Amino acid sequence: MRYAYGLTTALLLGGATLSLTTGFPAGAQVAQNEASQISKVVPKAGAPASFADLTAQLAPAVVNISTRQRIQVQSQNPFAGTPFEGLFGNQGNSGPQTREAQSLGSGFIVSADGYVVTNNHVITAEGKGEVESITITMADGDEYPAKLIGKDAASDLAVLKIEAKKPLPFVNFGDSRHARVGDWVVAIGNPFGLGGTVTAGIISAVYRNTGNGGAYDRYLQTDAAINRGNSGGPMFDMSGQVIGINNAIYSPTGGSVGIGFAIPAETAAPIVQKLIKGEAIERGYLGVRIQPLTDDLADSMGLDHNKGEFIQGVEPDGAAAKAGIQAGDVIVKVNGKEVTKDQTLSYLVANTEPGSRIPVDLIRGGRRMTVTATVAKRPSEQELAQSFAPDSDQDDNPFNNPPAQQEQGAVEKALGLSVTPLTPQIARQLGASNDTKGVVVVAVDPSSDAGQKGFSRGFIIMSANGRDVTSTADLEAAIKAAKADGRSALLLRVQPRGQSPVFVPVRMR
Repeated sequence: MRYAYGLTTALLLGGATLSLTTGFPAGAQVAQNEASQISKVVPKAGAPASFADLTAQLAPAVVNISTRQRIQVQSQNPFAGTPFEGLFGNQGNSGPQTREAQSLGSGFIVSADGYVVTNNHVITAEGKGEVESITITMADGDEYPAKLIGKDAASDLAVLKIEAKKPLPFVNFGDSRHARVGDWVVAIGNPFGLGGTVTAGIISAVYRNTGNGGAYDRYLQTDAAINRGNSGGPMFDMSGQVIGINNAIYSPTGGSVGIGFAIPAETAAPIVQKLIKGEAIERGYLGVRIQPLTDDLADSMGLDHNKGEFIQGVEPDGAAAKAGIQAGDVIVKVNGKEVTKDQTLSYLVANTEPGSRIPVDLIRGGRRMTVTATVAKRPSEQELAQSFAPDSDQDDNPFNNPPAQQEQGAVEKALGLSVTPLTPQIARQLGASNDTKGVVVVAVDPSSDAGQKGFSRGFIIMSANGRDVTSTADLEAAIKAAKADGRSALLLRVQPRGQSPVFVPVRMR
């Protein structure tokens, strides 16, 4: 279960007294003037007498998902740095070790032939790990091995498949666009691995933006209790339709405090269908670095609050640059749809088909103007991480994102470093001159000698043992030559971000 730490607020007792005769807050009837007006907005059926019948129909299609993983962890010597460091030989400081781990989550069946929907993070190993097996446990206790059909990290969705000799119970996606604040919802899942658990509540907010940025930071918020293990489970409306997929919570403790988030069905259903069909998930991309239009920023520009997003940077030769969009512009509308907190620029662009020509309304120097952009195809998350693009059409900095998993090559094995070629674009991002040559460090194993000597993401490796390095192949060749000469270390000339180049000897593994 993904969760964010938040702060609780104190309930102000003044004005919170309830009217014992009506059940409404004191003064509510006065505001409405007449009791007859109140009756017009109160549902005739009132609150459901019980969720039991609905639960009995839906629970069989909700499943428990468990994975078995093998994860590399760094062994630590508890006596390191003390006179007892060598007391037990090299035990406890022998480098990475592979351990077995398990994860638990929830999911739901969407077809009689066994397609199961869940969150991507439920079936994805953390760090340097590998998922070895996925097991689905039904509500009646039956277990099935599951095969991964497809996953999409950006939307945090995944589809699994199980094979059964009989038709399986399943549920359908509903239309989350009709969801309203105050509607009853039911969540079914496996919190803390306890098994089928049902919680109920209301929709607290629709299209909630949590501030994490990205095209899919747009959730249904609920006060139905959601905890770790509920990830990937369904949120049902009172018609038994899946209108959300439980995904994250906001909590100061890690447990439910009544603020849970679900991926809306209108977002999830099309992606799930493409994953089932084996189709690629393509998203639109402009190539801009975005900053929310804060009150201070809006005031300084004389603009309305909460309308539009500020462009901090534009990727050279990208879709935005070709359309004439510049740093300092405020984009207020895309393809006729206003850019707001609930409908962000990232969301609008990502959900536009690549190749589409769309009008973009923007404000530049106090003047409103319209340009036409041809939407590009969004690169993969790994490509974005390696390219150090000015932005991925979302409010973040590539250097603040964790590097994507990469296949271990000769450089990583020998030096504990993952590198990528230095392009003019990356050089600008790092503040290096255009004529700087080398490769850029994108990940560092902290247990390596390079990690111990302070190497970090963004270091530029310019030469190795006196040989210029302009590609990963050059660095691999230098490593091979050093080992052939019987050397145990490599002399690297590196340029830390914002500093002058220095020579650093790095011991090879």
